[in-house]
Amino acid sequence: MTVDQHAFRAVLGRFATGVTIVTALGPRKRDVGLTVTAFSSVSLDPPLVSFCIDHSASVYNAMSKAKHFVVNILSEGQEALARRFAEVGPNRFEGIGFERAQNGAALLADVLGYVECSVFARHAAGDHDIIIGEVEIAMSDEGKPLLYYRGGYAQLER
Repeated sequence: MTVDQHAFRAVLGRFATGVTIVTALGPRKRDVGLTVTAFSSVSLDPPLVSFCIDHSASVYNAMSKAKHFVVNILSEGQEALARRFAEVGPNRFEGIGFERAQNGAALLADVLGYVECSVFARHAAGDHDIIIGEVEIAMSDEGKPLLYYRGGYAQLER
């Protein structure tokens, strides 16, 4: 039996997730990035994380070839940035603050934390790929996270 797609989305929408922007250097050293809520830790030894990317994403081809990436964990005040990287646009990086990670990808300003990764494995899974990265550098800061819940952005109340 196949589950109804609307019911499936409704159930998954009840699972609150953090919001990240994954960045990498694409062909010709062009910055690419996208908003990702399908991010997870995988292993402590070795330190592995994963994210999922839709085959129809505008940056799929560049991301699928990248050897390194950065996962930027967004803070509660970065909803506009999350929306910007979720939309299709020619230059999502124009006018925003960032510096270069050691692996060359963009480290976005004012994030709660980030992990710099080298690609460990890629797996096709339905209409997405699961990209697993080995964490080479991990940094964190204080603050509250930006969350995604029931199709919209939310803040943590504590």
